[in-house]
Amino acid sequence: MAYSIELANRIREALKGVENVEEKKMFGGLAFLVNGKMCLTAGAERMMCRVDPEMSQNAIQKGGCSTVVMGGREYNQRLIRDT
Repeated sequence: MAYSIELANRIREALKGVENVEEKKMFGGLAFLVNGKMCLTAGAERMMCRVDPEMSQNAIQKGGCSTVVMGGREYNQRLIRDT
């Protein structure tokens, strides 16, 4: 699996106080699940984050992230952020 160990460690640190966190290798990276739901993924050079759909456009306008597109479909609650 090709993911940034440094990024994965930064995510682990950010989630340190959160209960029910699980790590799984998937999507060519490392996914972090909270209460059984995917929250973040660490990739080779970026991370994918699940956000409130109402907040996604605001995050995109700030720059540094974009909407995830898989199979031609946009997922507004998931953003890619370059690290």
